[in-house]
Amino acid sequence: MTTPKRMDSQVTGIGLLGLGVVGSAVANTITDRHRLEDPSVPLEVVAAVVRDPSRKREVSLDQSAISTDIETVIANPEVGIVVELMGGVDPAFDYITSALKAGQHVVTANKEVMAKRGIDLLATAAENSVQLLYEASVAGGIPIIGPLMNDLAANKIRSLRGIINGTTNFILTKMAHEGADFNDVLTEAQSLGYAESDPTADVDGFDAQYKIAVLARLAYHTEVPVDEIHREGIQEVHAKDFRYAKELGYTIKLLAVAQADSESGLLARVHPALIPFEVPMATVNGVLNAVEVEGDLVGPLWFQGPGAGPNPTASAVMGDVIRVTKSGSGEETTPDVPDPFLIASMDDHVCQYYLRLTASDRPGVLASVAKVLGDADISINSVLQKDTDTENGRADLVIMTHPAREANMQSAVSSIKELDTVLQLDSLLRVETYSDRS
Repeated sequence: MTTPKRMDSQVTGIGLLGLGVVGSAVANTITDRHRLEDPSVPLEVVAAVVRDPSRKREVSLDQSAISTDIETVIANPEVGIVVELMGGVDPAFDYITSALKAGQHVVTANKEVMAKRGIDLLATAAENSVQLLYEASVAGGIPIIGPLMNDLAANKIRSLRGIINGTTNFILTKMAHEGADFNDVLTEAQSLGYAESDPTADVDGFDAQYKIAVLARLAYHTEVPVDEIHREGIQEVHAKDFRYAKELGYTIKLLAVAQADSESGLLARVHPALIPFEVPMATVNGVLNAVEVEGDLVGPLWFQGPGAGPNPTASAVMGDVIRVTKSGSGEETTPDVPDPFLIASMDDHVCQYYLRLTASDRPGVLASVAKVLGDADISINSVLQKDTDTENGRADLVIMTHPAREANMQSAVSSIKELDTVLQLDSLLRVETYSDRS
């Protein structure tokens, strides 16, 4: 076992892996700490590893401390804490592993590596008596990892729900409030810097999938393989859906959810969902994030704030750095060892559904759809017929079901698409169920 590096009584050496927007904000935060009247923790960035040392950066850091060589951090006796801000799994996983084995504490904002290899990294940290902290990996500046690990430890977590991707929340908010189409809002989000030039990770739900994997592991002490988390993006949500959802008393958000009980097991899912207007999460707009945690003792708690951006993320990173410097060792960190918890199938998920069809405007259409649903053991709660186009003989048919099983609904959808009276099945969205809507 490697002995952890001793924290210098005057200065704690920080090694940065990545010096992009967030990395620069972290470096500047550390540099500016000397301006405080009574800095509680003396810190200094002594080395930084980047892909391109010649790139101009808005950071107060000596150029001699910046290089492409990982050994300037891992083998540096002055570095006690490594802050990893590179993202992705390769080479971040290897770099974090090397730092932990070298007796260096690690703070990371990397949700993907924690989702896919977090259990391995936590075990390595424990084996080497060092800390691996990752508050910034989920929901930016919102403190959620710490509360799950510490403040809520006495609770059995009933559910986790989150709006944990700011890009998709910005897009859906604009669509809801302005009636804009997805592609137009995506272009605006890219121009404002809220969405990447390749927005796949956000709009297809991968980012939220990684984050809910991290939260589910903490809440339920169970490893949740990323590929077993149901994932849908927002590209099939249309402006019409917001208009019709509003008439029914809902808005639409991209939700990441984890729920578990002893009978059905643990189900984690990411998908657009209709949310009742009276639920607080319905009012989380723009690039803000929110996480709802429901514990058996405390009930529902809401955490809301900026989920991304350099300063909020730097806030979470620095909180972890300061925690390491105050504790000094890894004795307080226990790895999340997975319990043999059943991972439930999305096929068994039960909820209400919203369907929007483009149908022929003639008698018998609803009856034929209702028969398909009935044969699949799905009953109809309400129906709206909207935007009737008499000239072309078509109309929008919006159906809200009673709670039904996912597998039954998917089977019914396949059959509905085959009906000659249904020209197109435009949308299928789940309705999120809240036990307490007060």
